[in-house]
Amino acid sequence: MADSGSKNRGIDYPPCALRNFTATAYEWIDYLEFTRDPAEFVVDVDGYLAIARQRFADAGWNGDGDIQLMWVPPFVLPERSQVMHSAGVILWHVKQESDGTSWLLYPPGQWRW
Repeated sequence: MADSGSKNRGIDYPPCALRNFTATAYEWIDYLEFTRDPAEFVVDVDGYLAIARQRFADAGWNGDGDIQLMWVPPFVLPERSQVMHSAGVILWHVKQESDGTSWLLYPPGQWRW
């Protein structure tokens, strides 16, 4: 993980890696005060957002809402994932405005409890 003052902190993969992330819907994530604009974290924000939009749309997202990032601290991860993700995991999130459904993109195979 890069230092906290630099771009790409917490996101150590290229935009194309999002194609392999798991996409899922969740009802509902309403407390969004801790979501962040992806432009704060990556240099090539347009590349990431284009792939994230496509992945969310393929999963059923209607295309409304702003794509944001959410940090999941390591202590809420399954124990075996805490070693691999000692700094936590950053999820891609969009809250669909039309019905409030949240759509998430997260690294594949990491979230088995």
